[in-house]
Amino acid sequence: MFIAAKLLAFLTQPLAWVALLILAAVLCVRRHPAVSQRLGVCAIALLLLLGWEPLPDAMIRRLEAQYPALSAKADLQTYAGVVVLGGALESTYVWSIPGQSALNEAAERMTEVVPLLRRQPLLRVLFTGGEGELFGGDLSEASRAEQFFTSQGIPPQHLLYESASRTTFENALLSKTVPGVDAAQPWLLLTSAWHMPRAMATFKQTGWNVTAYPVDFRGGLETPWTQYSMDQGAKKWKLVLHEWLGLLTYRLSGRA
Repeated sequence: MFIAAKLLAFLTQPLAWVALLILAAVLCVRRHPAVSQRLGVCAIALLLLLGWEPLPDAMIRRLEAQYPALSAKADLQTYAGVVVLGGALESTYVWSIPGQSALNEAAERMTEVVPLLRRQPLLRVLFTGGEGELFGGDLSEASRAEQFFTSQGIPPQHLLYESASRTTFENALLSKTVPGVDAAQPWLLLTSAWHMPRAMATFKQTGWNVTAYPVDFRGGLETPWTQYSMDQGAKKWKLVLHEWLGLLTYRLSGRA
């Protein structure tokens, strides 16, 4: 299932579609020049469309709107802890500077834990994440998370780790097996706002009593119609396609 998920993730990369169209155009150029020309035009049109950001932003906002940010005045004393989903730490090979952490664009999944603990110092932090790469290194994401949380001065007695999961479903399933964790107690679930619908559905499906604590909002309130960037547009399309396809797959398989 993990390998299938990684192969399926290839389909959520819009630049891969452009590359496939170009490849098809090259293969058809001798025998079917007219078809080749049409495929080339489609590749260019798709590439140009990917840079227009209001469309993917609107789709991201639909995901993020399902679980708004928890109020700053919310009472956190009733929660046993916070489950932090992996995905914010760079791959193992990037961790080349001793004593320094390498975070990616979802860094808020890690950094927002610190102010959360300031509000409620008694919360336990359960980080869940193994090796999400198809060909990963020997340093699990949980180990990288431990380095980060230690550098932030979070007391180790507050921290729990699950280091075998590779998908959101495994995050939910394997985290229940961590010693000292009772999924029936109320927990906060901290992950990116655009990932929260799938994460909440999965954790509830596996028996967790969770409340959404979304961070890392990407869609904003409104995107100017003139906002255009091929680089950022492609990234946003990859994110939203991956999440919508993942949510659909989880629902069809009964995992959410």
